[in-house]
Amino acid sequence: MSITGLGQRRAMHGLAQPISAFLDELARHHVETAVFVFLDHGGDALGWHRQSSDHPEVVAVRIRSVVNRALALEAAQVVMAHNHPSGDPEPSAADLRFTRQLATVLDALEIRLVDHLVLAPGGCVSFRARGLL
Repeated sequence: MSITGLGQRRAMHGLAQPISAFLDELARHHVETAVFVFLDHGGDALGWHRQSSDHPEVVAVRIRSVVNRALALEAAQVVMAHNHPSGDPEPSAADLRFTRQLATVLDALEIRLVDHLVLAPGGCVSFRARGLL
């Protein structure tokens, strides 16, 4: 994914068009993949991290790796997204548990978890819109 041209108008969930296009593509992947976009205070992308799994239905993400990357980039905000190859964008109990843990750790470091998006060909669920963040 290229994160050039980030000054363009905001698209899906307030993210720049190149990031939104990448998330649209991620929704169609056949292997569960998590993506973290690290943002400055103004919402411009500083960088991103992608983690895939060998298993089509599960991706293991270490909170420590997300925090280390956020700190290295001096990010003020993070957007997380991952896909559900099953086609059902409803968050699982594990998704909810992980998101709450990540938000708590990031908050202690004064980094805001803007949203966690669960993507599938059939739709997208925003944790923020659901009041889960």
